[in-house]
Amino acid sequence: IALAINYRSVCSLCSTSQPRWASVNRGVLICDECCGVHRSLGRHSSQVRHLTHTPWAPTQLQMVQTLYNNGANSIWEHCLLDPMMSGKRKANPQDKVHPNKTEFIKAKYQMLAFVHRMPCRDDDSFTAKDLSKQLHSSVRTGNLETCLRLLSLGAQANFFDPEKGNTPLHVAAKAGQVSQAELLTIYGADPGAPDSNAKTPINYARQAGYHDLADRLVEIQYELTDRLAFYLCGRKPSNRFISPPPPPPMYSSLDLSELAKAAKKKLQSLSNHLFEELAMDVFDEVDRRETDAVWLATQNHSTLVTETTVVPFLPVNPEYSSTRNQGRQKLARFNAHEFATLVIDILSDSKRRQLGNSMISPKEKVELILKSRSGGEGLDNDQPDYDSVASDEDTDKEPPSGKDRTKSLDSDLSDGPVTVQEFLEVKNALSASEAKIQQLMKVNSNLSDELRLMQKKVPPTDANR
Repeated sequence: IALAINYRSVCSLCSTSQPRWASVNRGVLICDECCGVHRSLGRHSSQVRHLTHTPWAPTQLQMVQTLYNNGANSIWEHCLLDPMMSGKRKANPQDKVHPNKTEFIKAKYQMLAFVHRMPCRDDDSFTAKDLSKQLHSSVRTGNLETCLRLLSLGAQANFFDPEKGNTPLHVAAKAGQVSQAELLTIYGADPGAPDSNAKTPINYARQAGYHDLADRLVEIQYELTDRLAFYLCGRKPSNRFISPPPPPPMYSSLDLSELAKAAKKKLQSLSNHLFEELAMDVFDEVDRRETDAVWLATQNHSTLVTETTVVPFLPVNPEYSSTRNQGRQKLARFNAHEFATLVIDILSDSKRRQLGNSMISPKEKVELILKSRSGGEGLDNDQPDYDSVASDEDTDKEPPSGKDRTKSLDSDLSDGPVTVQEFLEVKNALSASEAKIQQLMKVNSNLSDELRLMQKKVPPTDANR
């Protein structure tokens, strides 16, 4: 498939023949020059992969091919196709990378300047909710470009429909729509998210007999830890539920300095929420390093590779705080051994937290789930941010205690371990409670609307004047 895409296609931006890269989340193919700009946008704008020098899941590559062949590029250039927009034109192969191609790529993929916008409404959240509901219906079919268009307009891949009690990925998995599942997960859909019946998309895929899809969803669910383990060892864990693979000898004998030990202690003191953020940022840094290595290895080195073609650190993500963005950029300072140590620590601590979770009593499991769902776990402004792990300052200070914010997952609990049956019962009860709460909130909203209408119809009395 990769070779077929490579030799029968052109760059979606400047029409250069035989593009060697793909932007996975945009469903387009790009040439080397345009790829250099795409990489500088960050993965939140464009997730680039080499067609032949990067390992692909066959179903993900098939998804990109389908989108490209069905005109996904027109989604990002909709306004350019309108004759009324004659003042704008696409870049061409003869244009300079800077500033011509760079400015056009940023406008197209970062600012989404040429995407067809919905008519303005007073309530943007209501519009996003409508789009997300349309996404629910669209993923039953194989019309990928329709779903990509909805996602480009603001539909949420992880939207939980209170009426249907599930997410779009549940619908796609039950219908066996593999490419739709690939697209949804690229845009953040969670394969392990439970529906109102406490079943995940993986469960539905298996029940419907789509075992290859179920296996792929499991692979996506563990993509973060698998990618980190592969970065260290060149292979994935043999059993994700027991331990990551051992690091190679060059990393296993690393001399832990006092700085590294202090950083590890701070890592362990992070709340689950901040630990997940750090793990995702390290994942992005692994992707940046590996993609840069592939990009440099595939360039024509008879020409000078200038500084403008290098992505020195993770680009700023406007959805993150300035503190988090600063911490992300500090990851680029780590040399190979320091970065490997951080990756090993994250894999080890993820195992520790996973095993700690399995030892929590049913009552505490409910409390932690409710706390995380309500955003109450470590989201206050006074909580130390994960940047302290990557920081080279204040390492002599004692790490802040997490007792006031969340219970330790490692503590010995008198209630004993939780069985799978108990955990499922808790999840079932929690899902049912949430569905009931959403239903009551909807009823309350309707009653409030009716009350306001009645108050407008009733004439004021002397007492109210």
